[in-house]
Amino acid sequence: MKRGLLLLLLAVAVDVRAQDAIYTPAVDSTSYAHSSRAERLKWFADAKLGIFIHWGIYAVNGTDESWAFFNGYISHEDYLAQRHGFTAAKYDPAAWARMIAGSGARYSVLTTRHHDGMALWDSQAGGMTVVRDTPAGRDLVAPWVDAIRAEGLKVGLYYSHSDWSHPDYDVWTSQRRRYTDDPARWGRFLAYHETQMQELTTRFRPDLYWFDGDWEHDAETWRFAALRDSLFAWQPSVVLNSRIGPLGDYATPEQGVPIVRPDGAWELCMTVNDSWGWQPTDTNFKTPNQLLKIFADVIGNGGNLLLNISPRADGTFADEYVEILREFGRWTSKHAEAIYGTRAGLPDGHFWGPSTVSADGRTLYLMLPYRPNGPIVVKGLKNEVQRVRVVGTGVRMGWEIEMKPYWSAKPGLLYIDVPEAALDPEITVVAVLLDSPMEVYRER
Repeated sequence: MKRGLLLLLLAVAVDVRAQDAIYTPAVDSTSYAHSSRAERLKWFADAKLGIFIHWGIYAVNGTDESWAFFNGYISHEDYLAQRHGFTAAKYDPAAWARMIAGSGARYSVLTTRHHDGMALWDSQAGGMTVVRDTPAGRDLVAPWVDAIRAEGLKVGLYYSHSDWSHPDYDVWTSQRRRYTDDPARWGRFLAYHETQMQELTTRFRPDLYWFDGDWEHDAETWRFAALRDSLFAWQPSVVLNSRIGPLGDYATPEQGVPIVRPDGAWELCMTVNDSWGWQPTDTNFKTPNQLLKIFADVIGNGGNLLLNISPRADGTFADEYVEILREFGRWTSKHAEAIYGTRAGLPDGHFWGPSTVSADGRTLYLMLPYRPNGPIVVKGLKNEVQRVRVVGTGVRMGWEIEMKPYWSAKPGLLYIDVPEAALDPEITVVAVLLDSPMEVYRER
């Protein structure tokens, strides 16, 4: 085993050192005309739901993806030995894409290379690939991209800037570095990094890059400005997440739901259980109800949810993932008008629950992640109400305005009775049609 690992790493080193040690970006900042941020983010802002997929050799034994050796839980050698069991024998990208589309997701993101350095596509840049170094023996990204696009979804590619297995990357583990202050080796690594970026971008034309692994160096050391220029030259409309220094298009909070509504475009990435990669011992799955409540909270605050699922090493999914996505599909299909293309709803304090508003501002969608005990109440709504109904059923409801004296310009309280028979098993959505774009009163 040790001899095989040594030969593998030597091959990587030879492959990479054959490249020019001087890093030169593919283009300069004046050689392209990319879309504006607003134009590039239009589809992203409307999409609301994405599915994240963490897949790699770490699924073989169910170890922490890349972190298992980085944090010293197992040796680097034992971690890489998992590659011998990575078969992808039952990988069916078309079935994956159908399941993802069936959830109501409008985009999906696949880990093309995690911090461990194992690329899931047939990279010619050097480094390890599942094509050359695992029994899978084939490019796993290309058929996934084709299948996702065949379902009409946007393609997102995860890529880690860091590569803890690469002989020219300075950081190896939390306790070990390969070198300090070696411009030649760092230049070779950046050349390898850019070559992989060019391969992914020109081959697959991603709609979005989900970067990771940026924290070990600053933006100048990474040459992120030059990288962004290259990416826009190859794919002018590509959307970039925030892990490319200060140059990203949207914020990427992880796991924790923001308490205060973020400014600008944002996306919450979250696991279905406690792990990003497949770990058979992690059975702490969130329920569909819990996840849908998080989803409603996120879109009510103007964000997207990127929900993570984890295939086994053979390419199959546990039943829990399938059932969660199926229930998401039921709920998103029923309430599509309150989800896609909407914007953040009422500010805090106006309604007890999440809400969204239609693009024209004239329909307010109230989400009830509870069973109402009496009428629901909206405070400070300045518009006149024209009609109220339950989304997905068409049931019309009565409403009344109280606490509004005839002599006061302040809006009263809107009370809506929601019939028990109209409640959804997870989250009920009430549509309030307004006479004009929504306006709210907030007394100082």
